[in-house]
Amino acid sequence: MNARIAAPELPTTLDWVNTDTPPTLAALRGRVTVLNFWTFDCVNCRNVLPDLRFLENKYHDGLSVIGVHTPKFGYQRQGEPVLKAVNRNHIRHPVANDPDYLLWQAYGVTAWPTLAVIDAQGQLAALLPGEGRRQEADTLIAHLLDEAAAQDIRVYESSADSMRAEARLPLRFPSRLAIGESNLWIADSGHNRILECTHDGRVVRQFGSGNPGYWDGRSRDAGFTDPQGLAVGKDVLFVADTGNHALRRIRLLSGDVDTVAGTGAPGHDLPNENLDPTKVAMSAPADVAVLGDLAFIAVSGQNQIWQLDLVRNTLVVLAGSGQLGLADGVGVTASFAQPTSLSVIGQQMAIADAASSSVRLLRLLDNRVTTLAGSGLYDFGDAAGKREDARLQHPLAVAADARGLVFVADSYNGKIKAINLRSGEVRTLNLPYTLHEPAGLALGAGALWIANTNAHEIVRVDLANGQIRRLTISE
Repeated sequence: MNARIAAPELPTTLDWVNTDTPPTLAALRGRVTVLNFWTFDCVNCRNVLPDLRFLENKYHDGLSVIGVHTPKFGYQRQGEPVLKAVNRNHIRHPVANDPDYLLWQAYGVTAWPTLAVIDAQGQLAALLPGEGRRQEADTLIAHLLDEAAAQDIRVYESSADSMRAEARLPLRFPSRLAIGESNLWIADSGHNRILECTHDGRVVRQFGSGNPGYWDGRSRDAGFTDPQGLAVGKDVLFVADTGNHALRRIRLLSGDVDTVAGTGAPGHDLPNENLDPTKVAMSAPADVAVLGDLAFIAVSGQNQIWQLDLVRNTLVVLAGSGQLGLADGVGVTASFAQPTSLSVIGQQMAIADAASSSVRLLRLLDNRVTTLAGSGLYDFGDAAGKREDARLQHPLAVAADARGLVFVADSYNGKIKAINLRSGEVRTLNLPYTLHEPAGLALGAGALWIANTNAHEIVRVDLANGQIRRLTISE
């Protein structure tokens, strides 16, 4: 192995969001320590979390994991949103927010995510940037623990959990919504389930056991993991099962749940018409939209929009090169940056392109992609007005209506904005209600429905008179 250097100590100025007893590297001597440099907006960072849970469970008798949140967006400099992200992602190791990049610079980190592996003597053994490094990290940790045991310095005690729990409420981090004539469907993501409710919030049915998992079944007997995007079509509810990296289907008449695309494990396959869609490994599908016999999938971890032909059972890339970016073009000549929400309007589709803080438009007749609002991966803010002047901050949802308006959940600004497709003007809705990282929108029954995600609630805005009220969710 390469010569190791002493790992920089954790600064005392870090903001620890989920523990009152901050760890120090000095106190962790005798254990292997992994620092996870991440930012909660990043889908690649979220994809690493299951690997860390695997390693924590496997090496509970000698491994400590510490999260170092290094923000991209201004909103993320605050500790409260980071704590919400920690709880939303079921993180149980100590996490510090490092808004001034102190540790990032001290360790020479250059990309999200990165794992810094520290040996039992407090020396930096490796930096592992990017996702998909589980096996490499596993091998290295096993070697370092054996090394510590051979030197008779290994500490075998398990680490204690670090947590500041959310209040127990009917919903936990609800994300996306779908609306029908008499029903509202809620992706109750933190509870790993889908709720079918009446418009007044009474729960009619639950799909998913409530425990994270990946299995087909009927109603509560099925397993979802962090389900998000929803779309209704022909007595079917499609679910972007983000944590399982799959597109699921709920048959609304029977309640049966099955899988129509994805393998249940993360991957970066490219689909083609000759391959069974359930054999194609995808990365973090975040939303789904339906038009006739076609389903469209926002594959956020691959920066693409895919199209599933429900009759022919074929899956193809509709738009996006796969490279993270903000570029207009036709089909795969365009680029996206973590597309997270889709909404069909006529023969066009509005797309919330979260990592570029933009809203894109995909013309389905020729797959041409244009930008409605937004200008770059690091060009974000909070401004309405003309298209070229408007700024968003990590929008997570769009909902388009027949009048040519696209409503946008400007999530990190805690606002709802509306884009006029004809004029390009962007305006902010003046809602007398505080929104906390809203991540879902739906239009129907004369209202705009909002998933007020970090407040664990659904809000209804009457489009006729602007009245707004919180929906009471009851079994």
